[in-house]
Amino acid sequence: MMKKIGILTSGGDAPGMNAAIRSVVRTAVHHGLEVAGIRDGYNGLVSNSIQNIGRGAVANIIQRGGTILGTARSDEFQSEEGMGRAKRTLEQNSIDALIVIGGDGTMRGAHEFSLKHGVRVLGLPGTIDNDLYGTDFTIGFDTAINNALEAIDRIRDTAASLERLFFIEVMGRSSGFIGLAVGLAGGAEDVLIPEIPTDIEALARKINENTKKGKKSNIVIVSEGDEAGNAFTIAEKVRDLIHEDYRVAVLGYIQRGGAPTANDRILASKLGFAAVEAAMRGESGFMVGEINQQAVYTPLAETYSKKKMIDPALYRIIEILAT
Repeated sequence: MMKKIGILTSGGDAPGMNAAIRSVVRTAVHHGLEVAGIRDGYNGLVSNSIQNIGRGAVANIIQRGGTILGTARSDEFQSEEGMGRAKRTLEQNSIDALIVIGGDGTMRGAHEFSLKHGVRVLGLPGTIDNDLYGTDFTIGFDTAINNALEAIDRIRDTAASLERLFFIEVMGRSSGFIGLAVGLAGGAEDVLIPEIPTDIEALARKINENTKKGKKSNIVIVSEGDEAGNAFTIAEKVRDLIHEDYRVAVLGYIQRGGAPTANDRILASKLGFAAVEAAMRGESGFMVGEINQQAVYTPLAETYSKKKMIDPALYRIIEILAT
């Protein structure tokens, strides 16, 4: 019979992680379970940095960005010795099941931990990149695109006033979900993402055509992982072709910060609730996501080994609306 659940956040922080922690804790307490909060991701498991957390500890955190448990990437956990120490930590603290919140690296670590040491583990998708297979949206994605959109709207005011070409770099090392979303919502003239090869000459022609049509500004969204390079590199290549002055804005970590949106708070609350109930049923080795507003359970290995595809229709809509 399960009596105690451990919870940790790992990898990059994502707005809504605190809402997920709150949901896990309060659902567990409702069912008479104890919850152990693990500090700084898998590092806390290796170093036995753990404390019990109850209802009061998660009061007034649903609106806070970041994570009250802290997060880190752990090289030590990836070793056999480190995983062995992490398993002993669970045993010493009488933790029956583990819930981890994070991105693809977090899910990979959870899967290996489960396979090698027989740990009961469930994952929650917490990453602004929205690139985990097995869920329509990840916790933090909606906040990130709204943060980016606010910045882009402000930059557009300046771009129009100065009649300037802007390249705006958003996060997305291997996926273009953020770029596509903010490009469509922000009325960008073009969006460059890792999933679609970038044609610099075609981009330059489009900017020239827009200028001839009388457009006072052009905004190009660049995902940081685009195969043609970062925003500075691409901007230089375009300038060499059209000889037009430009500005570059790298939004960086502002996309991760701030209070989570209502959508991220709701998603995190629903998934945290579902994860505890799944753990109580004895489920293990799955990430709890949401597809078509229904909770789904995807094997951890599939979340990082299967490619989550962008919607190509969004790219076509952006191209048409930008003309």
